[in-house]
Amino acid sequence: MGMNLMNMMKQVQNIQKRATEMKEELANLEIVGESAGGAVKVTCTGEGKFKSISISPEVINPENPASVDSETIEMLEDVISTAMKNAGEKADSEMQERMKKVTGGIKIPGLNL
Repeated sequence: MGMNLMNMMKQVQNIQKRATEMKEELANLEIVGESAGGAVKVTCTGEGKFKSISISPEVINPENPASVDSETIEMLEDVISTAMKNAGEKADSEMQERMKKVTGGIKIPGLNL
């Protein structure tokens, strides 16, 4: 009986290790979503965390994209990025709060979302 328990513990450790590695891979992955034929691109991690946004001048002024200066675009990208990151952080802490209620504050290895 002791051997089965040992094997099970080893399997659990392997799964935890794989889960941790997968989480790291997802965190380093860059996924790009786009709209308006690629004129707006949003990059996030494989975990769905927002990283950046890029906006083409055509989106701001379709009639005369050349009239849109790069500072305007950067400013827009900045304020949108800040709002997106803020929303992501709020979602993270909300998720952690709710997980604490479920787990009673117990840290479950490989489940630290």
